Amino acid sequence: MQINVNGEKKECPTGSSVSKLLESLDIDKRYVAVELNHKIVPRIQFSEKMLQENDSLEIVTFVGGG
Repeated sequence: MQINVNGEKKECPTGSSVSKLLESLDIDKRYVAVELNHKIVPRIQFSEKMLQENDSLEIVTFVGGG
């Protein structure tokens, strides 16, 4: 299925969760915020939140520094 990630079309297996998508993109879920269709997904729901065809995600990575 196709989804939109940070403005880019991506192919994703049907039945994927937010957590599985992050794994496939090699993104550490401890350091990101995810917005799915304009709604923030709490980190504890990453594994249970299933993606659908044409979903739109914004993934923001936290960067530390000083």
